[in-house]
Amino acid sequence: MASVAVALVWFLTPSALLIVALLLATVAFTEYARIVDVIGAKVPWWTTLAATLGACAMVPFPWVSVEVVIVIGLIAMAANVLMSDRVGAPTLADTAAAVLAPVYIGLPLGALVAIDLAAGREAVLVLMGTVAVSDTAQYYSGRTFGRRQLAPLRSPKKTIEGAVGGLVVAPAVLIVAGNAWLPGMDPLRLGLLGVLLVLAGIIGDLFESMLKRAAGMKDSSHLIPGHGGVLDRIDALLFCAPIFYFFIR
Repeated sequence: MASVAVALVWFLTPSALLIVALLLATVAFTEYARIVDVIGAKVPWWTTLAATLGACAMVPFPWVSVEVVIVIGLIAMAANVLMSDRVGAPTLADTAAAVLAPVYIGLPLGALVAIDLAAGREAVLVLMGTVAVSDTAQYYSGRTFGRRQLAPLRSPKKTIEGAVGGLVVAPAVLIVAGNAWLPGMDPLRLGLLGVLLVLAGIIGDLFESMLKRAAGMKDSSHLIPGHGGVLDRIDALLFCAPIFYFFIR
């Protein structure tokens, strides 16, 4: 799985990588729509998917500004909710779930492609590697030293000690990798970026866990045997990619 992702980033042009990002966004949105449907929200499927894909494409290739895409998508999604047969409080949940999708899925995946355009494929791999190292460090630190739960209502297995492990290891790895592949960024800035990525990744992981727990689901789907769905694989990356993009653009 990791080797396929690395190969795609390394060998594809930004335009081809956008196609991959759009495919991932489509699958991730399908999983998201299924989760919120179980929770009780009904997103207008086609208009919300179109807004999500439009937001994804317009971040790296702004033929139309992202703001225009979001506003048009909001109007279309609101119109769809108004035309539905649902009334009362559920309509607010439907609208909120629809508006969240382009921001939660579309913009971050577009930011990944934009990182490739702005700083090259090496920068994308540095981001992916930092997130992977953070996850691994948190897992083993949590297993070895974990005693205190970080967010028991969201993910009982996550511990404060695991988070500390990620905050120690991932920024150090980013400083070393960034020194080679992110010229122009000093170690202090790389260390700060590393801390922010770890924190964002933890929030992304907990956010998806919150959605799944609300729906009574263990995985977002069974698309990847033994690993769950696309959202399960990219939950941390969705929150980390925009922060990394802001730092390097």
